[in-house]
Amino acid sequence: MGNTQLDPQTLEDIKQRVDIVDVISEYVVLHKRGKSLVGLCPFHNEKSPSFNVSPSKQVYHCFGCGAGGNAITFLMELRKQSFYEVALDLAKRYQIPLKTLSPQEHQQLQRQLSLKEQLYEIVAVAANFYQHALRQPEGEKALNYLKEKRHLKEETIQQFQLGYALPGWETLYRYLVEQKRYPVTLVEQAGLIKQRQSGNGYYDGFRDRLMIPIHDVQGRVIAFGSRTLGTDEPKYLNSPETPLFDKGKTLFALDKAAKSITQQDQAVVVEGYFDAIALQAAGITNVVASLGTAFSQVQLKQLLRYTDSKQIIFNFDADQAGIKATERAITEISSLVNSGQVQLKILNLPDGKDADEFLNSSPDAGEKFRDLLKTAPLWFDWLLKQLLSQYNLKAADQFQIVAQRMVQLLSQLQNPYQRTYYINYCAEILSQGDQSRIRLHENNLSKQLRKIKLNFSKNSPLPSQNNEILSDEKTRLELVEKMLLKIYLHCPLHRPEIKAQLEEKDLYFSLSHHRFLWQQILDIEEKFQSEINSHDQRLLSLLQDKLLDITEYREKLQSLFYLNEIGEEDIFAAAINIQKAFNSLEIISHEKYKRYCKEQFSSAKSLQDQRYWHEELSRVAQQLQALISYPE
Repeated sequence: MGNTQLDPQTLEDIKQRVDIVDVISEYVVLHKRGKSLVGLCPFHNEKSPSFNVSPSKQVYHCFGCGAGGNAITFLMELRKQSFYEVALDLAKRYQIPLKTLSPQEHQQLQRQLSLKEQLYEIVAVAANFYQHALRQPEGEKALNYLKEKRHLKEETIQQFQLGYALPGWETLYRYLVEQKRYPVTLVEQAGLIKQRQSGNGYYDGFRDRLMIPIHDVQGRVIAFGSRTLGTDEPKYLNSPETPLFDKGKTLFALDKAAKSITQQDQAVVVEGYFDAIALQAAGITNVVASLGTAFSQVQLKQLLRYTDSKQIIFNFDADQAGIKATERAITEISSLVNSGQVQLKILNLPDGKDADEFLNSSPDAGEKFRDLLKTAPLWFDWLLKQLLSQYNLKAADQFQIVAQRMVQLLSQLQNPYQRTYYINYCAEILSQGDQSRIRLHENNLSKQLRKIKLNFSKNSPLPSQNNEILSDEKTRLELVEKMLLKIYLHCPLHRPEIKAQLEEKDLYFSLSHHRFLWQQILDIEEKFQSEINSHDQRLLSLLQDKLLDITEYREKLQSLFYLNEIGEEDIFAAAINIQKAFNSLEIISHEKYKRYCKEQFSSAKSLQDQRYWHEELSRVAQQLQALISYPE
């Protein structure tokens, strides 16, 4: 099916239904900035976000490497897949009917899509079967366990669709295959039955177990977790991987927690099913569980789609196994945590309790849990506490180990302000109350960090020329962006127009020093809105005060605050120069995308891909021609 062509209407349906933010958020942590979203580009290494996503136009663009396009092109580039493969995957995901230019191929595609629909139905029927069994005499012990041991109310049992797998070896098999007439191969693919080693017949995958349905974000049952009610091992058992279920990409109770996470702007992650269920029952509804696996970046990025502040709280068990699980989870997502893209906190409950035990310890445990969430320490503070609990700073050899480990932790922090704060904090710890030694330890820690940075720089490869902005383009950007910023700073009457055009045209300041200054302007305007509106020069003075503490861009930006003769002429003709500047920015943006389309067209391996990129090239060429023909 390598040369399959999709019907144009199908392609249009995909473009209309697919949300670019939904797609890109699975791979990039996005933060709101005005009407757009920004993040670190997945196509090249960068420390400051230059990757922009426009929800209104359903496009993305990176000002660092020039990558850009829509949701389809994003996945093609990231996954190195063909246009057809990406389109097929998106159609499955968004349940878009597929039409191809060949009736035979259309039938084959529909069979692929209908497999999942059949599996959804089979798993849902199994969930109802388990729920029914819980209410039968054979399920009495399971129901008693839920109500007496777990203290769950009837409404919670029903909300989570909890059930019971009967102890027989072929109970579910007979129900689904012999009574309901589902094909045995599909029931096996759903992860509900297993083939006997002899190859003769099948047996139920879950027997004499409390059944906990696992749902996708849409609320569909996709798999099951289970707990033994006897002495069988393992105590907890999940469904195997299926076309519907990937344990490392699924979070238990996310379907129920998503809305609350958005409202509270915070997500709590626990280890066990019953921790999540108990917290939800107690009214703490922004909680998910990690299905007993090491918490992954994929799972984290799912959560981050629902919180603007990117605040995540891990509440794993406080025993040794739970501490190890927390450390593993921090390591697994370290790249996002160290760069400050996630505000990660760690909560360990008193007396080593898990959430379920804690909530049953007192009548006001729910309120106590909420208070503990508010005071949960940041991940770095938690790691330091764990480190200090293992060593004695009074012993010279252990003091050295602690200091070395502190340097390793500090070296991972990418935010300079955060690193400075923790250098001072670690120095205070090492001084052990002796104020006169804090400065000495600060200098030692900083010296060791500089050594690490120097060694890293020596071993780092030179940046690829493909990732650099072409010199002539950079010169044009410097002139155009500088003019816009000068007019904005010195002509308050034109500020609304510049802001409006930036948003309307989805344009940004591409050069890092200009992008930095623009963000400072937005921050100051939000904080001192009334003062800036009543004093034209207030913005200038506030910006200059702020730049006194920041040396990185001061030299490049200083000239913007003062007008020479040429600058005054630009200001005098502000209205004309604003239009010229925006026209130039649009031309540069389209030229970047045109180069990108050419690269993709040259490397395309299928006719469908070549056709797509040829159409994109034609479209952007027409837009460029219109912009270049714009009257001066």
